[in-house]
Amino acid sequence: MFTIRIGSVEELEKVKAFYDSLIEEVQNAEYNPGWKKDIYPREEMLKEALEKKELYIGEAEGKIAACMILNLVCNERYQEISWKTQAGPGEVMAVHTFGVHPGFSGRGIGTRMMEEAVKIAEDMGLKALRLDVLEGNLPAERLYEKVGFQYAGSLNIFYEDTGWADFNLYEYEI
Repeated sequence: MFTIRIGSVEELEKVKAFYDSLIEEVQNAEYNPGWKKDIYPREEMLKEALEKKELYIGEAEGKIAACMILNLVCNERYQEISWKTQAGPGEVMAVHTFGVHPGFSGRGIGTRMMEEAVKIAEDMGLKALRLDVLEGNLPAERLYEKVGFQYAGSLNIFYEDTGWADFNLYEYEI
């Protein structure tokens, strides 16, 4: 059985261990998010998301299979994209640190997590759900498109883990 729920601060160590394990598993994979242990996602970022009830955990077989952070914070460079949906800062939710552990891949967990993100944005009365993905991460891009996200453009964005890198941006219009 697979369930999705909001994580609690008491689970910080488990969440951090999930991301560390995911990073180790994908570091030499053909497609990976470009994350680096202790750089992205940082423990402080995960703790803050748990405290704000913005970190969602997907569980299968009694283990964390997937995680994501959902909030109203978008990278400042997002303003440079001509989005299909006209929306102000408080009308858009962004997906951050979304990952499915490779041990659970191929089970539809990524799809379920993204569908839940859409539902949460809809329930909040928002206009759109947006995210970025490291250019070339084709499995992630296929997943987003399968769920209904539309490609919005590409930008060179700076993040602590990747430095300056090219990202493809996607939007789900609510």
